[in-house]
Amino acid sequence: MKPRIPQPLKLEHKELHAELVRATQAGGRTAAAAKAVAKVLHAHFVKEEEFALPPIGLLSSLARGKVDRSMRAVLAMTDRLKAELPEMLREHKTVVTALKKLIAAAKREKKPEHARFAEKLMLHAKTEEEVLYPAAILIGEYLKLRLGR
Repeated sequence: MKPRIPQPLKLEHKELHAELVRATQAGGRTAAAAKAVAKVLHAHFVKEEEFALPPIGLLSSLARGKVDRSMRAVLAMTDRLKAELPEMLREHKTVVTALKKLIAAAKREKKPEHARFAEKLMLHAKTEEEVLYPAAILIGEYLKLRLGR
């Protein structure tokens, strides 16, 4: 069973990306600040979609007690997330710093929709830190116990 990012998370990433693109086209300091966010965010989003979020796709099956050997493939992802978690969290801090500059620029230029977007992205990062990353790591640890390693 190849783990897949749950559709709601995939759609949320797509929506956040689209809002970021709109902010980069807003003109002025808002656009410049949004471009700075995009610069630090892109590689991070790629990593999340590569190894941090796919394990979450197994959560429903695991909660129903369904475990099979094909799930072992997720262990490389969860081990990588566990190893790279400190770096992922540092990247979030860099992103949040850039988002705070975007909020300030958007407010100064009276572009509240871009400030709201930045606040939404900050909340998204917090959700990843407090819920999604730990859940993905726990999925790996649970599978190790159930499948043996």
